[in-house]
Amino acid sequence: MEKSSVVFLNGKFMPVDEAKVPVLDRGFIFGDGVYELVPVYSRVAFRLDEHLARLERSLAAVGIRNPYSRAEWCDIIVQLVAKQPFEDQGIYFQVTRGVAKRDHAFPKDATPTVFVMSNPLVCPPQELVERGASAVTAEDFRWQRCDIKSISLIGNCLLRQASAEAGAVETILFRGGRLTEASASNVFVVRAGVILSPPKSNLILPGITYDVVTELAQAGGLPLEFRDVSEAETRSADEIWVTSSSKEVLAIVTLDGKPVGDGKPGPVFRRMYALYQEFKQKVMRAGKEKRAA
Repeated sequence: MEKSSVVFLNGKFMPVDEAKVPVLDRGFIFGDGVYELVPVYSRVAFRLDEHLARLERSLAAVGIRNPYSRAEWCDIIVQLVAKQPFEDQGIYFQVTRGVAKRDHAFPKDATPTVFVMSNPLVCPPQELVERGASAVTAEDFRWQRCDIKSISLIGNCLLRQASAEAGAVETILFRGGRLTEASASNVFVVRAGVILSPPKSNLILPGITYDVVTELAQAGGLPLEFRDVSEAETRSADEIWVTSSSKEVLAIVTLDGKPVGDGKPGPVFRRMYALYQEFKQKVMRAGKEKRAA
């Protein structure tokens, strides 16, 4: 992040190098907090209400008081977006339980700490979209509440590092022989023209992009099923995709060094990618028209 970047911390906008958090903040001591990342295209936040709804669910799940109304969150994010020099942004915001003496039990009077920052949004380059990406696999050893978007991400970091060291973009995870998700993405597979993905549960994060892909598949008449997907079905799939706010929809064409399907992004992926880009453009146009009104 550039020295001149403006961030938001506990009610104030300030340069990033002036933002300080006490060492006794429970986010620092325990990883006791939750977060969101919202993609911003041409200064238009993408599915902000859905991201804020997920934030509310995560906060409620861990018992942290939401310090702002949804309207106040929107205002903070809109202001922060306007203060950045770049058009496409990734808005990261987190809420921790706040500052308190070190004790595993929740403090009764701590004030939540709120931090919001923006970075340039880096989506997969077109060359990678056209060529497809590689991934590795691993056993999903994380905790049982992956549906909470917690800042305690050491498990995800360890799993993502495995793919980074292999020169791959993601680590696709299996738990007990069943597909869950990837280290920082949701996963879809295609078999015989049908898009498959594990249903929402405590074992996967309910991705905003996952929902968009679902809606686009249904609207576009693409066969879609949510059910348990075995490791064997994943490894023998015709296509594999990973989806997230930053990756959007990306084809995996090599898994553990072996080709997926014919080793190229498949026809169902290409259709979904086109639908996603069309949808994104509509959202951007609507946002620009609203700002101009």
